[in-house]
Amino acid sequence: MDLVELDSPLMLPASHKLTGRNGSAADGLAIPHVPNAPQRNVWTALAHITTAVVGSGVLSLSWSVAQLGWIAGPVSLVIFALVTYLNTSMLTKFHHYSDHRSGITVTNRSYLEAVQNILGDSSAWVCSLLVFFNVFKLGVVYTITSASSIRAIQQSNCYHEHGHEAACEYGIEFYMLLFGIIHIVASQIPNFRSTKWLSIIAAVMSFAYSFIGSVLGLAQTIGNGEIKGSIRGVPTDKPIQKVWFVAQAIGDIAFAYPFPLIFLETQSTLKSPPSVEVTMTKASRIAVFTITIFYLCCGGFGYAAFGNSTPGNILTGFGFYEPYILIDFANACVFLHLVGGYQIFSQALYAIVERSFAERYPESEFIKDFHIWDIRMNPMRLCFRTSYVVLTTSLGMLFPYFNEVVAFSGSITFWPLVVYFPVEMYIVQKKVVPWTVEWCFLRVFTILCLFVAIFVFVGSVQGIIAKRFG
Repeated sequence: MDLVELDSPLMLPASHKLTGRNGSAADGLAIPHVPNAPQRNVWTALAHITTAVVGSGVLSLSWSVAQLGWIAGPVSLVIFALVTYLNTSMLTKFHHYSDHRSGITVTNRSYLEAVQNILGDSSAWVCSLLVFFNVFKLGVVYTITSASSIRAIQQSNCYHEHGHEAACEYGIEFYMLLFGIIHIVASQIPNFRSTKWLSIIAAVMSFAYSFIGSVLGLAQTIGNGEIKGSIRGVPTDKPIQKVWFVAQAIGDIAFAYPFPLIFLETQSTLKSPPSVEVTMTKASRIAVFTITIFYLCCGGFGYAAFGNSTPGNILTGFGFYEPYILIDFANACVFLHLVGGYQIFSQALYAIVERSFAERYPESEFIKDFHIWDIRMNPMRLCFRTSYVVLTTSLGMLFPYFNEVVAFSGSITFWPLVVYFPVEMYIVQKKVVPWTVEWCFLRVFTILCLFVAIFVFVGSVQGIIAKRFG
């Protein structure tokens, strides 16, 4: 019985031991090399990165630029792109770590392993909670977004048949249930290795709907004969309301960029030569540059087309009505992309929980395999994964507020996972001397990002409360 393959992301197999920072054996810190693991080149790495990054966040960027205005909006997108690139530049250096105390060099095959080996057990425990939360909240956001996209297809067809003023209002709960049912089935995919084809399809879909959204915004702008919007962004009746909207807009942008959780997992499966660090650096550079161009186009063209009326979701808010077939196709691409994205991230959580249960209760009948036709299953996988999908679907139905939930998600995980832990690992690994120019720059950078994260958190919570309770 092999409950979970070793090629799952964020895997922490306790069967493999290595010496930790304090010289003691540390369980579950490194993944042994798998000789027959599929070798992924830079293009496969790009597919995984694109699938992880270009998700539901891109659909809110026009609204974010609208809240921030023509100067602060694009500048914010570029700043977060630079932060993301700095993050990836540091992460590539953590693939191999030499413990100066024990003299042992280890290979970090996941983000959690890197934190464990470089920063120690306490940091790894906190990081693991944040990683689990990050994966879970992505499931909730993907549920909301995918359901909105399917509903938008039905609305688009209704508007086309009955006119733009027709009352084409439909509930979203049914579509969330549909998405959940799909993932109850899809979640029985054994492991991350088996999702390679999902990554490729999802990456193609993400570029497709991003491109369509950008082209529609550009076409609308040309049709209007003017560039709408202003330097200050959308005006509000009360200054405090503008503050909350700005906070939510920054949170939406923060949610749209980071991808640390699968970076080292992908890097550990690349071919060599050239070195995996060189290949992954190239892939991340291409990914950040390409994604930033897409984001600027999506955000800028959408705001230029609709100005103060820019919808929260550029494809489902019905700024665009025609050509309805193209809009339907774009929303179908969103749905297919999020089906793949949900599985790629959820497989990380599945792997950790199921492996932990199998090691704690190795003789349990609950983890023994059985077969339905040619599909290998076991009660643990069936029950846990089904319960997980039901929970993410239920929370999505309880808080179906796209922009606010996206901003809240970005505010919680951006600072610790994208800024704090990578910076701390870099300082330890490179032995950065305190109070040097480099050390001061990293500390100031960390503190500034913390203030931004707190600001976004407060604004997003206020937005969710206002939506939920009026």
